[in-house]
Amino acid sequence: MPNLRVLDDLHEVASAAADEFVARARRAIAHHGRFTVALSGGSTPKTMHIILAERCSNDPKFVDWTHVQVFFGDERHVPPDHPDSNYGMARDTLLSKVPIPAANVRRMRCENPDAAQAAAEYERELVTFFQFEDDQLPRFDLIFLGMGPDGHTASLFPGSTAVHETRKRVVANWVQKLNTWRVTFTFPVINNADCVLPMICGKDKAAPLREVMGQGDPDTYPIKYVQPTRGELVWMIDRAAAGKGSH
Repeated sequence: MPNLRVLDDLHEVASAAADEFVARARRAIAHHGRFTVALSGGSTPKTMHIILAERCSNDPKFVDWTHVQVFFGDERHVPPDHPDSNYGMARDTLLSKVPIPAANVRRMRCENPDAAQAAAEYERELVTFFQFEDDQLPRFDLIFLGMGPDGHTASLFPGSTAVHETRKRVVANWVQKLNTWRVTFTFPVINNADCVLPMICGKDKAAPLREVMGQGDPDTYPIKYVQPTRGELVWMIDRAAAGKGSH
């Protein structure tokens, strides 16, 4: 059974997610010398980054950033200085405010006009970093996810081809309703992580979340395909998304 935690509001979800980041970073570094994490875009991750940066500014040893390796689960097909860039948001809210070596931040290079090429480059980066064979998958310590009101997660949207990709680890995914490319991890990568942590906030998520937790079709709500094969699934949702109102 997944671990489902209902918290009061977005700030509480973000704070709890920051706690999880720190605890898992310390545990992973102590166990195998590094912490590999994939960040997500969105308003809740943004708040989590701000909270984490504040805690680290108060205590330089709060997280050993020299042993943290930051990846991204998906990216918009924009340059890093574009307002929509997931990397740009993480840089502004967290990465520029903590002592992480620049070489430890591994962004998707979506300024490349060819999204498929950007995806292939990131797949090669995963292979090089994790040093696995062709038929293997990277094993992240922690992957953060969000969910859109349409049930998408990362950039795996309903009806898009990437939802059923099983061979590639990173793909360029055409999102018809947004008329744009995205670059995204595929479900095999997400589901091979030691922990997958969706953060879901807001009353606009309540109806789709009921379907996700119930009998909804995973092709309609792709986040239902998040089913870690040998890791934990920790849902962090606020009361509004849980359909419980503010109190």
